[in-house]
Amino acid sequence: MEIRQEKASENELQSKPDESALGFGKYLSDHMFVMKYDEGLGWHDAVVEKYQDFSLDPAAMALHYGQAIFEGLKAYRGKNDQIYLFRPQANFERMNVSAARMCMPEFPVDTVCEGLKKLLELEKGWVPRAKGATLYIRPTMIATEAGLGVRPAKQYLFFIILSPVGAYYPEGFDPVKIFVTDKYVRAVPGGVGHVKTAGNYAASIMAAVEAQEQGYTQVLWLDAVERKYIEEVGTMNIFFVIGDEVITPPLSGSILPGITRDSVIQLARDWGITVQEKRLTIDDVLAAGENGTLKEIFGTGTAAVISPVGELNYKGTICPVNNGKTGELAQRLFDELQDIQYGEKPDPHNWVVQL
Repeated sequence: MEIRQEKASENELQSKPDESALGFGKYLSDHMFVMKYDEGLGWHDAVVEKYQDFSLDPAAMALHYGQAIFEGLKAYRGKNDQIYLFRPQANFERMNVSAARMCMPEFPVDTVCEGLKKLLELEKGWVPRAKGATLYIRPTMIATEAGLGVRPAKQYLFFIILSPVGAYYPEGFDPVKIFVTDKYVRAVPGGVGHVKTAGNYAASIMAAVEAQEQGYTQVLWLDAVERKYIEEVGTMNIFFVIGDEVITPPLSGSILPGITRDSVIQLARDWGITVQEKRLTIDDVLAAGENGTLKEIFGTGTAAVISPVGELNYKGTICPVNNGKTGELAQRLFDELQDIQYGEKPDPHNWVVQL
């Protein structure tokens, strides 16, 4: 598919934000990648164009029936001013899994990867130079056909927008405090917990707000059936270092198969560390905290990369982790991933794409 380019005029370009105060998701670049889908025609009209509003019919089916999916990845400015992507094909392949589950059309991954590269070539100046800052990439697909009636839509819009970002959490790489909820549930096997659909995140907001009101950064979700098995944090997969093992919940159909999660498992195994993907109850974790075998907890995800956890709160029981300090393994994984992502170290798994 040909990808057109329609650049914004000079007077439409924005001033770049202060890289020391980026926050997360506050600023958006000058251009975006867009393509359309019509049943019978397929994907068409791929273009890199100026960032602008969309026009949607009030009956657009994404607004009523939730056919909306997205991804998240980053571009990094590394050594010699080179721009790097980390496992972009894996993100787009996962997005196609989301599309299939939501009865949305799968897209040609090669075309989208090429569109992203063309967009980034135009927007290189938006990739931050400040240490720890990156360019967040948000691919999204929504159903645009106008119609009231629950069925798969026949028209869709795919787009990629860019946002220069700092640390996801205000704590930066310092340990965060996590609230464990058994009041709300996130997903069940057979549902859509394993895909990045917008409704999953809308459903999580109330628990996150209540946790934040109590001074906690995020929510740790338990399984929806017995409400005792650990699943994931709102924006991250979760890992526990108990004794000599690293343990993370298995991909049981209600957990997002994180790209960073997979990378962490691979790196740890490369280093000879035992990683177990197995079910773990919150009581198991609290018991390990009590008997001293719980050494570390950390989350993994594109936004935060590695996020050490310094405290859990479950039903008023406080479980301190590693005296509230960043653990040795979390620090090592963070440093290794950052070095690979920024092109500072060899990439033994061919994860990095250099523009």
